Amino acid sequence: MTGRTVPGPGRRLRLVDRGDVPTPPLRPGGYDPADYAPCVLRSAEEAGVSPLLVLTVLHNEAYKPHHPLLERLWQWWKPGASFGLANMHRAAFERVRRTHGLAERWQDLRDDPAFAVHAAALHLKDLDRCLPERHARRYTRDELLALGYNTGARNMRLFARGVPPGPMARSYLRRFRDHRCRAAEILADHREPYGSTAGRP
Repeated sequence: MTGRTVPGPGRRLRLVDRGDVPTPPLRPGGYDPADYAPCVLRSAEEAGVSPLLVLTVLHNEAYKPHHPLLERLWQWWKPGASFGLANMHRAAFERVRRTHGLAERWQDLRDDPAFAVHAAALHLKDLDRCLPERHARRYTRDELLALGYNTGARNMRLFARGVPPGPMARSYLRRFRDHRCRAAEILADHREPYGSTAGRP
């Protein structure tokens, strides 16, 4: 197993266990977020977020190839493209990097799938911190966090107050709900030991 020492909140150093995490396949259509369930469990526990939330977000973000070479080609075609298994944009990553004192660069999301999952979990934790406890009852907290991952913290707070999401956000939310059962089955198969805050009102 490999690990990296990174400063977390409060600048405490800790070892982030990367484990034996596979590189996404080069073959289009060969990527399955289920292959990263152990990594999701570790990263979710480290960040203090729901593994079900993280894995469902990975399913939502599985619409494009994630092999490092293909991501390089994707960025050549679309310079502002997102990187990593969780499709994190540079601005979001830089906020996470500053907040948590990460030593890695945005490009490392492309080449290190374990780090990409870890950064996504930290980002979801940061979104959770800025989401009010009381929110529109039509959404679960995890649904709002997923919308925040997709559209940003400001829009997430608007949705929490009852502002209707636009067509793209509604599509993201619909896919998040569709993928949730599959993600729960995957975590159950891995005897998910950390519990879940999924569906917390």
